[in-house]
Amino acid sequence: MTAAVFGRPAAWPDVDLVDTDVHITPRSIAALLPHLPPRWRDYVRESGVRGLESDLYPPGSPLSARPGSRPDGGPPASDPDLLRAQLLDPWRTRFAVTHCIYGVDGIHNPDWAVAMAAAVNDWQRAEWLAGEPRLRGSIVVAAQDPVRAAAEVDRLGPLREFVQVLMPVRSRLPLGNRQYWPIYEAAERHGLALGVYAGGSSGNPLSPVGAPSYYLEEYVLIAQAFQGQLVSLVSEGVPARFPDLPIVLIEAGFTWLPPLMWRFDKNWKGLRREIPWVDRPPSQIIRRSVRLTAQPLDEPAQPERLLAVIDQLGSDDMLMFSTDYPHHQFDDPEQAAPQGLSDDALAKFLGGNALATYRLGDGSTA
Repeated sequence: MTAAVFGRPAAWPDVDLVDTDVHITPRSIAALLPHLPPRWRDYVRESGVRGLESDLYPPGSPLSARPGSRPDGGPPASDPDLLRAQLLDPWRTRFAVTHCIYGVDGIHNPDWAVAMAAAVNDWQRAEWLAGEPRLRGSIVVAAQDPVRAAAEVDRLGPLREFVQVLMPVRSRLPLGNRQYWPIYEAAERHGLALGVYAGGSSGNPLSPVGAPSYYLEEYVLIAQAFQGQLVSLVSEGVPARFPDLPIVLIEAGFTWLPPLMWRFDKNWKGLRREIPWVDRPPSQIIRRSVRLTAQPLDEPAQPERLLAVIDQLGSDDMLMFSTDYPHHQFDDPEQAAPQGLSDDALAKFLGGNALATYRLGDGSTA
């Protein structure tokens, strides 16, 4: 399917469209070298590191890249002009929230991790965000060192180009752990969201019963990691401590959420004395603080079943449109939105919820 027809369906309402999950990646680690101090440029060259790209989407998998998204000589989503031609223009996107899923979280040397996080951020600002007013970026942090990670958020948080801080769902500790709170405090201070993305290299198996054998298992089980992190964030009191910090689950799916909220509420009633800061049913906290990008959309053959799940969420404010570009999550653009939403719910899904979550104001690109 060509980029000209792979775009915004004509039947959709004429609202500001916000794509909340767009990947960008360096063509190679060499693209980051100009943004590293001399010490670390020498370190990269002498160590022979060829790259820190995420392996969540194997390069040869059909899911990893939609046709035509690989520029000559580079990986998918590494060319700003191709992004404009394939995504921003045909979808008539007002804003696109970008993520650079680079392997900073897997670096064991904290000094190098901090330097690489800053280099990725400066690279994306210079190469992507500065030249395209429709893009808004995500701050990469080295959570191995939360104090310096918070300092990185403070460095970039005042800039309008950045709207959230990224943390991997496969983290070294549960994300509710107080070790990470300086990062969350800095994000809230600057009006940023916390984006929890599908990825990471914590060294822990994705499955709670051990390491899986196949990519299919990894891909399916990622939803369990999101469930665990959501329970951690709420139980440890992150929304209570940082009430103005939106939590965005990126590429998590969402059909698992209603049953989790029911179970969470049920068990909280008997164990609430253990966590007195959770002073209301967890489902209420989740509805207020948590947002989810829609792709991959777990859509059953009968659209009414998906609508029933959305109704069980109990809020029209939680789901946000995304394409997950360049990943190949759908062939028909109509599949990018649940079928049968009310006009108001569809408008919120396509842009309104993201405009509020990322505090993009009246939608102006100025």
